[in-house]
Amino acid sequence: MTKTTIGLLRHGQTNWNIDFRLQGITDIPLNETGIEQAKAAGKALAAGVAAGHTWDLILTSPLSRARDTAVMVGQALEIEGVDVDELLLERSFGEAEGLSHEEWKAKYEDTNNVPGAETLDQLEARSWILLQRLADHYSGRRILTVSHGALIRTLLRLVSKGEFPRDGERLGNACLSVFEYTDETGWAVANYDPKTLVLEV
Repeated sequence: MTKTTIGLLRHGQTNWNIDFRLQGITDIPLNETGIEQAKAAGKALAAGVAAGHTWDLILTSPLSRARDTAVMVGQALEIEGVDVDELLLERSFGEAEGLSHEEWKAKYEDTNNVPGAETLDQLEARSWILLQRLADHYSGRRILTVSHGALIRTLLRLVSKGEFPRDGERLGNACLSVFEYTDETGWAVANYDPKTLVLEV
């Protein structure tokens, strides 16, 4: 039975994360804390490699906060280069990008229909396309992806059939969850952890 393993790593912190602003596809860079989180995640993942949890390849969203996280993690894992996959992009929030969550909810009666934004249905459809591509192109491999909160939340919800994330639960920056896929069982959540990844000593 061929098993494909996918790690879902959220990017490190940005200043807009601190302010709870909708980033979407706006290219906001990591802040100093985010850089340290990316480096710490790399160390934690490298320690996991020592325990046998290797990674074959790193895929990343093209946005710099994800790409820079991926590069730093790749350096820690001694993986040369990262591959960009547009399907790992964050959900676009259209003209609402830059607003706080409170402003977003106050300004739009229906936050799922904002001019220029990706709807939840569109995000779910893209998520399934991403999962199918990962299963088809990376069968039997261990792939680490670096992406964004809204996309990772959607992937978790779809694969866990609504169990994760739990109500009111936020995904920390640089948190890691893991999916596994086989032809017999399909996709399943192998490990769910919404906390920022750090090396435990």
